[in-house]
Amino acid sequence: MDMLLNVLFLVVGFVLLVKGADFFVEGSSYIAKVLKVPAVIVGLTIVSIGTSAPELAVSVAAATKGESAMSISNVIGSNMFNLLMVLGVCSVIKPVKVKESILKFEFPFSIFLTGLVLFFISDKVMPWNDAKYSKDTIGSLGRPAGIIIIVLLIGFILFLIRSALKQRNEMNEEFKKMNPILCAVYVIGGIAAIVIGGDVVVDNAKSIALALGMTETLVGLTIVAMGTSLPELVTSVVASRKGSNDIAVGNVVGSNIFNILLVLGLSATISPMLVLTISAVDLVILIVVSIIGYIFAFTKKEINRVEGIIMILMYAAYMVYAIIR
Repeated sequence: MDMLLNVLFLVVGFVLLVKGADFFVEGSSYIAKVLKVPAVIVGLTIVSIGTSAPELAVSVAAATKGESAMSISNVIGSNMFNLLMVLGVCSVIKPVKVKESILKFEFPFSIFLTGLVLFFISDKVMPWNDAKYSKDTIGSLGRPAGIIIIVLLIGFILFLIRSALKQRNEMNEEFKKMNPILCAVYVIGGIAAIVIGGDVVVDNAKSIALALGMTETLVGLTIVAMGTSLPELVTSVVASRKGSNDIAVGNVVGSNIFNILLVLGLSATISPMLVLTISAVDLVILIVVSIIGYIFAFTKKEINRVEGIIMILMYAAYMVYAIIR
């Protein structure tokens, strides 16, 4: 009976995610046009933060409970899912064009941040990390590292604000007017539905997975990571189908950046986190697939259907590896 209820709530969560993403993309696209802010900036900021809310809630809650394996694996798994599955699925539906500005800064920056986290884990780099060790632990992500990451977050947000202000004068697009109150309902209601839907999906998927005997790290990398990344997937697919490729790509890259800067930064600052050896290996894999994704995007300034299929297959291979190791 409990399993049936979990499945029922899982379906309800999916419905909230789909409709919430639809409304959210509609409202945020309109705001971008009214404020003359490029859609890619909206994707990198409002949409990214909104769709990263489930990751933030799950990882911070896990960190405060001392479940660092869940917190870190959630971020790594979510970023892997965003990069390979979200961009992969969007590319299969319709080839995704990637703006040169993202290729020059945001995409490489997301790869750099993943490497930085791996760098901070080492005690030779951060000898003052204040987490207590246990077996199978390779290092920790302590408060000093968390504070540095939060400072980088502030710098990144300031950079995006500056970019948005510089590009405002270039926006002269005609668009259909929307009632401001309706627009606010779309954006706020969309975010609420996305966050609640993501939370419902995660809770029930996690209950099903744990009942089937999965480990905390595996649950974080798979069920929880997929669940918290469903907003990114649904939002990006909806945006791509509506022709808002800039929002789709900006959402994925921006979410990966905010997952590290906001989610990991805040989690580590609140409570120092132990990092398992397998999590460090996952970070290395994430860097490798990120570089492959960047090469796909850089070659023709787009990710085509064939490349999208390759990315989906890479994610499937990673899932098999995560389950059998």
